[in-house]
Amino acid sequence: MNEKTSLPLYGIPKILPYVKPYRKTIVIMILMGIAVSVFDAVYPLFNQYALNHFVALKTLDTLPQFIGLYLLCLVTQVTLNYTSVYICGKIEMLVDRDLRNASFNHIQTLSFSYFNQNNVGYVHARIMSDTGKIGELVAWRMMDIIWNGSYLIFVIAVMLATNARLAMYVLILVPFAVVLITWFQKHLVELNRKIREINSRITGNFNEGITGVRSIKTLVIEDTINGDFRKDTADMKRTSVHAVRYSGAFSAVISLMGSLALAMVLWQGGRLTIDGIIQIGTLSVFMTYALGMMDPLQSVITTLASLVSIQVNIERFTKLMETESDVADSEEVIEKYGDTFHPKKENWEELHGDVEFRDVSFHYPDGDEMVLEHFNLKVPQGTNVAIVGETGAGKSTLVNLVCRFYEPVEGEVLIDGRNARERSQLWLHSNIGYVLQAPHLFSGTVRDNLRYGNPDATDEQIMEALKLVSADFVIGKMDKGLDSEVGEGGDNLSTGEKQLLSFARAILADPRILVLDEATASVDTLTEKAIQDAIDIVIKGRTSFVIAHRLSTVVDADVILVVSDGKITERGTHKELMKKKGSYYALYTRQFEEIAADMVQHTAA
Repeated sequence: MNEKTSLPLYGIPKILPYVKPYRKTIVIMILMGIAVSVFDAVYPLFNQYALNHFVALKTLDTLPQFIGLYLLCLVTQVTLNYTSVYICGKIEMLVDRDLRNASFNHIQTLSFSYFNQNNVGYVHARIMSDTGKIGELVAWRMMDIIWNGSYLIFVIAVMLATNARLAMYVLILVPFAVVLITWFQKHLVELNRKIREINSRITGNFNEGITGVRSIKTLVIEDTINGDFRKDTADMKRTSVHAVRYSGAFSAVISLMGSLALAMVLWQGGRLTIDGIIQIGTLSVFMTYALGMMDPLQSVITTLASLVSIQVNIERFTKLMETESDVADSEEVIEKYGDTFHPKKENWEELHGDVEFRDVSFHYPDGDEMVLEHFNLKVPQGTNVAIVGETGAGKSTLVNLVCRFYEPVEGEVLIDGRNARERSQLWLHSNIGYVLQAPHLFSGTVRDNLRYGNPDATDEQIMEALKLVSADFVIGKMDKGLDSEVGEGGDNLSTGEKQLLSFARAILADPRILVLDEATASVDTLTEKAIQDAIDIVIKGRTSFVIAHRLSTVVDADVILVVSDGKITERGTHKELMKKKGSYYALYTRQFEEIAADMVQHTAA
């Protein structure tokens, strides 16, 4: 949505559910903001009394009471200031926490298609940046408007009650100040928006310069990358200096308006004081108020203007929260089986592993071309299904449907004879072990990562799973064994080592359905043989789907599905497909020839 045309308060009702739990605290914050502003406005009245009474009358009568009342006000104001700042900070943190928890929990319920269509940076900004801005609005922005608005109202009321004529000389400048402040604020908002955009580019380039350092050096493009970075920083410098100029002029205008207000007070108030219409103390009050009015006025206008940009944060947050998953459990299913965060495991049936595709048609949410059309396939419990094809052929489609990462457009995917939609996603996912081609480990120790597969696993069970996939040597060479840190994303390990640990984690979960997405693609031939032996043991009694690039690893599969251009073109056993001499035969023969050529070349070397 265009920030320039957004209404400042539009969309705020959408965040009220996250604010309601703290409404009592917010009311206290509002009352304290008003009280603090009243005390700030009262202090000039002490000066008025002191000048009119102690100085003009040359008497010290009531001085003890004056000092006592002044100190009481001072202590009360300091206490109110401290408490109001504490409450503002508390409200900001509480609202931030609730917004971030809600948004993070919500993205856990979204299907893969959402993450395919939205990059990590976009989602991260919604959870961290946008929620932070909203929390700031509820606490500090609201307090700014309350305090400054209350101060202005009180000051204007006091001036009008004291001397309406002199007050009007001050207030006549307010409309001009509002126009000037609004004009400057509009341009500053535009400049700051540009600065944020440039800063985003700089951050992106900086990130690429670090994460892509190997590619940069091997392609010898340091000078190009450096040039792009320098261009962005030059834009940042130029725009920032422009913004500083406007900001400096803005401050000067505010000072000028305050000085003009003071000049009006001195001009007219001085005459009234000479004529004896008002006392010197009253003139002092008007002088203080004239100088002090412009900053709160600026703050109110600036805060209201900032609501326009915060409106964008609110819209982006609510858009995320209103995004519905392409794959969702029905109310009846949630009632019986629970949801992702409140599972009713006592109602979960045992999963055996029979899978059936019944007249399934499917296309991805971001496309219209059918990937499967009226597809049928029965996979009895314990069947080993291999899915092969060229890179990018769409081999993961079937697996995505089995795991219910996507829903069929037509037809049904049956698990143990029942439509997968009739039971919860969490029930299904808890019975699936998935080993990705690009393995991901979470920050923490080896033990922590493996226990994601089974939180109750003992060290003995963990070591048994590691030995089963020949990954015990990875732990053996780490200084702290299972207590060794894997680093962010597993960066302390090689890709092959991460793959082995990921495989052990899946096995530790003891799944009824096992999915291997080119699980041996990142390991050497020797390790692949060890893992293949482990796979042969692990898949017994389990339904397994093996996405494979190396066809030598799937020759013993019960059924092989050949995928081309997102569609299944052949199916059968290895022998059956070799006899057909179709796509599978061509793939297998080509790979065999490549392997033979590599062996000859290696022998010659």
